[in-house]
Amino acid sequence: MPGFAAQRYSGSGLTISVDRAKRTIVISHDSIGGYMDAMVMPFRVRDVASMNGLVAGTRVDFTLVVDSGSSWIEGLHAVPFRSSERDPEQARRLGVIESIIGKGGANQLSPGQPVPDFSLPDQDNRMTALSGFSGKVVVVNFVYTRCPLPDYCFRLSNNLSQMRKRFADRMGRDLILLTITFDPVRDTPAVMANYAHIWNADPKTWHFLSGTPAEVQRVCGMFGVAAWQDEGILTHSLHTVVIDRNRKLAANLEGNGYSAKQLGDLVEAVMNRVTERP
Repeated sequence: MPGFAAQRYSGSGLTISVDRAKRTIVISHDSIGGYMDAMVMPFRVRDVASMNGLVAGTRVDFTLVVDSGSSWIEGLHAVPFRSSERDPEQARRLGVIESIIGKGGANQLSPGQPVPDFSLPDQDNRMTALSGFSGKVVVVNFVYTRCPLPDYCFRLSNNLSQMRKRFADRMGRDLILLTITFDPVRDTPAVMANYAHIWNADPKTWHFLSGTPAEVQRVCGMFGVAAWQDEGILTHSLHTVVIDRNRKLAANLEGNGYSAKQLGDLVEAVMNRVTERP
């Protein structure tokens, strides 16, 4: 259309998939003011270099450009998680811990890598092994039950609760939920049973796991989960993990800067992905 000036809109959302060959990224985006509601949408990316380092689960900001006959996004970049810890000094110390035993650690998995098996006792004190869910998508979050902040452990568990409702007809058949404590000394199986009761969790499809400190630390280390005790306060990172049907890491979401819907959109894409059966 002659004289049509390209329009630009600021956007943000959660990456669902990245196809560098086709220069396309699928994003579960927030509402783009003045243009479109929140939804899952594929976008063309003109600067393929801006896609470097982006994987499923990455929170991104971008600018949507719309002209008379096409649309694309530019200014695409990852949004790193910024902890809103009550004490900035605690946040700084947590960053140091993560740099040592978390992010980039020798045992931390990258997307696409196989997830080693682990077995931990659940809320009914039954040993629960990851390998027991072969052929299903497994979503894992990490919490401690005494966490007092509504936007931390409670929010991550609420995300799983919302997912359980959204995919009620696929729970157990296609989807399993695991909530793992990183404070196993206090969060015994009995304590985890009480926590599971708060969420009205079905023990067949949502398992709340504890274990020995060594066992739990091994699992946390796989996904870069860091926690540090200081004068009765547990400072910790926030991670939600998606494992695909072939027991490979599909996504490791850091922080809490995404909605339950966006997490659900990502999990739905992983469940619907055409993949080799194990």
